[in-house]
Amino acid sequence: MAHPFCGNVRSYVGRRRLKEVAEVLVLYYSRTGATAELARQVCRGIEAVPGASARLRTVPPVAAASEEPAQPVPASGPPYASLDDLRQVHGLVLGSPTRFGNMAAPLKYFLDSTAALWLTGALAGKPAGVFTSTQTMHGGQETTLLSMMLPLLHHGMLLVGLPYTERALNETASGGTPYGASHVAGANATGVLSEAEKTLAQALGRRVAQLAVKLSHA
Repeated sequence: MAHPFCGNVRSYVGRRRLKEVAEVLVLYYSRTGATAELARQVCRGIEAVPGASARLRTVPPVAAASEEPAQPVPASGPPYASLDDLRQVHGLVLGSPTRFGNMAAPLKYFLDSTAALWLTGALAGKPAGVFTSTQTMHGGQETTLLSMMLPLLHHGMLLVGLPYTERALNETASGGTPYGASHVAGANATGVLSEAEKTLAQALGRRVAQLAVKLSHA
């Protein structure tokens, strides 16, 4: 079942064909649910843009003792991402919790498998953004966001951030950075986002989707 905010192409007057819709992949890894909630808010922002649609995907956990491939569909939540997801979409928003100021291993493991896309330039020129969640205010949000940007730059993607013209970026007392959307989970790690964090995650999705729509019709 598709997520209520993702993967549903809205109906247009005259029933526009699917190929005219700019689809943005929201790809994330989440352990406690906070990054997953950010992903859902990013989807809301994407789906608010006329001519854009969101595709929500996650990645399986990895273990040092085994490289056995995971089943293509998890027990719950969105499907696991494939390289075809990246090939088919017009944009990407990437999310991960922080691991000592870096992206989590499952997301890095997936990105390390994209060499074939790099060789063909499949992602070059597509817009992209990043988002993260940390337990503490100074838990490495900016460095984690930058760590996700690096492989996207190697792929030739066009990075989209959050400018200070976004009012919530000036008012937030928790997550939110010019590098991308973020969340401060706190000691309880409930996964509940502040209003500013929701607003900025939606703004990030909206900005990537707007650029994806423009580029797809260029």
